[in-house]
Amino acid sequence: MYLSEIHIKNFRKFGNPGLHLILNKGFNLFVGENDSGKTTIIDAIKLVLGTQSNDFNRIETDDFHIPNKNSPEFERAKTIEISCIIRDISLNEAKHLLEWLSFEKVRGKTEYLLHISYLAKREGKKIFYDVKAGIGDGGKLLNSEARNRIRATYLKPLRDANTELAPRKNSRLSNILSSHSAFENEDSHFLLDTFKEANKKIDSYFKGKDLNEENLPDQLGKNLLEELNTYLNKFSNKNNVLESGFRVSDLKLKNILERLTLEFESSKPGLGSHNILFIAAELLLLKRDEFDGLKLALIEEIEAHLHTQAQIRLIEYLQEEAESSNIQLILSTHSTALSSKIKLENLFICSNNSIFSMRSDETELLKGDYLFLERFLDATKADMFFAQGVIMVEGDAENLILPSLSKIIGKPFSQYGVTVLNVGSTAFLRYSRIFRRKNSENGLLNIPVACVTDLDIDTVEYISNEGLSEAYYEKRQEKKANIVERLDGQVVRTFVSPYWTLEHDIALSELRPLLLKAILQAKKIQNSDKYGLTDKKNEDIETEINILNATWKEKNYTDFQIAHDIYRNQITKVNNKISKAIIGQCFATLIEENEDKEELKKIILRDKKLSYLVEAINYVTSQGGLKND
Repeated sequence: MYLSEIHIKNFRKFGNPGLHLILNKGFNLFVGENDSGKTTIIDAIKLVLGTQSNDFNRIETDDFHIPNKNSPEFERAKTIEISCIIRDISLNEAKHLLEWLSFEKVRGKTEYLLHISYLAKREGKKIFYDVKAGIGDGGKLLNSEARNRIRATYLKPLRDANTELAPRKNSRLSNILSSHSAFENEDSHFLLDTFKEANKKIDSYFKGKDLNEENLPDQLGKNLLEELNTYLNKFSNKNNVLESGFRVSDLKLKNILERLTLEFESSKPGLGSHNILFIAAELLLLKRDEFDGLKLALIEEIEAHLHTQAQIRLIEYLQEEAESSNIQLILSTHSTALSSKIKLENLFICSNNSIFSMRSDETELLKGDYLFLERFLDATKADMFFAQGVIMVEGDAENLILPSLSKIIGKPFSQYGVTVLNVGSTAFLRYSRIFRRKNSENGLLNIPVACVTDLDIDTVEYISNEGLSEAYYEKRQEKKANIVERLDGQVVRTFVSPYWTLEHDIALSELRPLLLKAILQAKKIQNSDKYGLTDKKNEDIETEINILNATWKEKNYTDFQIAHDIYRNQITKVNNKISKAIIGQCFATLIEENEDKEELKKIILRDKKLSYLVEAINYVTSQGGLKND
């Protein structure tokens, strides 16, 4: 059996009508920024099912949902409703839960299901709750045996693996071991016999004899015990003389297991290694064959104390185990490395008080998209799962320039939670479909996504002394419409360069002087790693700028002719190409180091050649940002 669905109403950030989530049978990874709902999901499951380690879970007033505080009529909810539905229950599992089971028809076949509800209500400062199984008013309280069969294994986010694996009363390690079939017989066990034998040797030592009743050469133990009993004799009533002896006390298997610790053979391993050891120990409990209950593990921040490669090895193993065995894993993470290494269909994005599954029945991704993304989705691109806005670009220049433009116009991406994603010229559709839902009635993934792309119409054959011909504008309208129709949808919007490419259109704008300087700087440094820009090179750049401007003026070039000349003869000239990435880097530096940023901001905001970039920046920053913005 496995946890199939969860419904949450009026619990923390999920209000009314609340959240309805369908889980995967094997592996589930929840990703998202801080306070996006990951912990709320796991805590809700813990409240309904309980945990193997009997963690204390208590509802507080702050757990009751409160609507938008800016609303004049907000009021904290009076009730919390959480329900879990367990499906795929075998006959062997069902025999222990028959009193609480319901039935449903699945493809003409009757299947068992277990519907468990948690209902909490508050009256003033007092909070009352019940956990019942069954549908509607027919729900009954679960007895302790039934609850023990549905408890989840839970690993805390800030877990102290050393403490959990250390010997102590009711230690986590002793609970794991005592639940294993290796320690099923509590009355007759090898460890019991071993400790009984140890007690005999201990007793013999303090009597000064070996097991054959021959005197030991060392009589210190005997002398110590005799001295101790002499004191007791003095303190005792003569009718009831007290006498003591040394032994390992409480010879029960549970007590022996509480004295055990789990350690590495190597010396002084770090926190990460102990964390892995702790997870391995929990898998012992989760995967025991003889247990016919729910095999569910909840693990928060699976990456805790682990470096990237260790994270990847762990997540790949756990995903394989969940999909090849009968265990179910529900994990949360802030790690982009982990998010990029799992199957996309096992991912859940937490954003804006909603949870969005990446399963094929819920997104517009095609089968080929899943295969493509699992090949090329890396840690840098997985950053989009944690963003409040995503801007997709097709080249290195855009990747470098757009963040700088956003700073100048007062919308810095870092403060608005925006990720810039360089997807190349052919992958816009594959990546953008991640954010498009198959059934929009179930809610949209409320993360604005901007696709910034080139129009890619070479203006050379349309240029005249009067500008561009009518034929160009007809072709532009048709091509732009095709691009927008192909990429636009739901939260995804397309922003197309007005004439040709990013560099060409900046060359048409009032930022042409900065771009020209960036191009010439890039030409000077792209093959000069040792020296970079020297004073002499800067002088040469200024001279070359003056020559180019004089040439264009002498030839009476229009703005379109100058822009074309810059793009074709300065940037992409055959046998003398300049790296667009280096140009973008130089241009971004010139923008950010400009002394008159206010004037530069005015230029960027008023220039129609740059408006598509400004509109894209405004769109992706529309959801995030500082609270005072």
